[in-house]
Order: sequence, then C-alpha cells, then structure tokens
Amino acid sequence: MARFEDLQHLLWDTNSGIGVQLPLTDQAILEAERLLNVTLPASLLNLLRIQNGGLIAPSRDAFPTGRPTSWAPDHVPFDTVMGIGRREQTLSMLDSPYLVEEWGLPTDVVLVSHRSCSSGHGWSWRTCRRW
Repeated sequence: MARFEDLQHLLWDTNSGIGVQLPLTDQAILEAERLLNVTLPASLLNLLRIQNGGLIAPSRDAFPTGRPTSWAPDHVPFDTVMGIGRREQTLSMLDSPYLVEEWGLPTDVVLVSHRSCSSGHGWSWRTCRRW
C-alpha cells in the first residue's frame, strides 16, 4: 500500500482554484494555532504547504469507512480541504470559531472540510477534534 507522503501531491485538483488560499507561511500557521488554540498536525501542514486548501482530485474525493453512512455503504465524500488564510469569499480554517457558533457545532473542533448540500440549503462539515 502506498504511503500518504508519496501520494499527497496527487490529492489536489490542480485544475481548480476554488478554495485555494495564498501559499502557507510560518506566520499564518502561528496565527491559526493561536486563534484556534491548537497545535495543527504536521501531516496537515505538509499537505497545506503543497497547496493551501482547495478541491480534492476527483479520483481521491471519498474517504472509506468500515460501515454504512448517510452518504454511501462504504464511504463519505471528502472533496475539499479548507486552507489557512483570509482570501475573500473563501472559507478557511480561521473561520472555524464563527462557523462553530453559527451552526451550533461542538466547541472543541476545528473545521477542515465542508460540503454543500446538493439542494443548496445547508452544509455538512467534517471536523477535526482539537489535537
């Protein structure tokens, strides 16, 4: 089985700029960790150094599960990763505190991915518990 480190460059949909923040800097990481009161995992930061958020390549846009979900019998969709930054009209992990409050989510999470409902009437959020 291939290691994630060997595949992480293949994760991103490089044909789309949707959701992509400016290149990740050490200063942006410090700001995010301070705002979110977390230490972000090195594996996530390494991924965001390749591309700071955006759409996942269509061939990699699902996460396997060992049991059925509301989406499918064996996976959940995973088609975006939020980057770290303040690009206008683009969601970022820095928006987590506001979004957690707005949607009444548990307060001990950092949002790392989002998905619009096909009806356009809501959001489904993937969360990463504080590390």
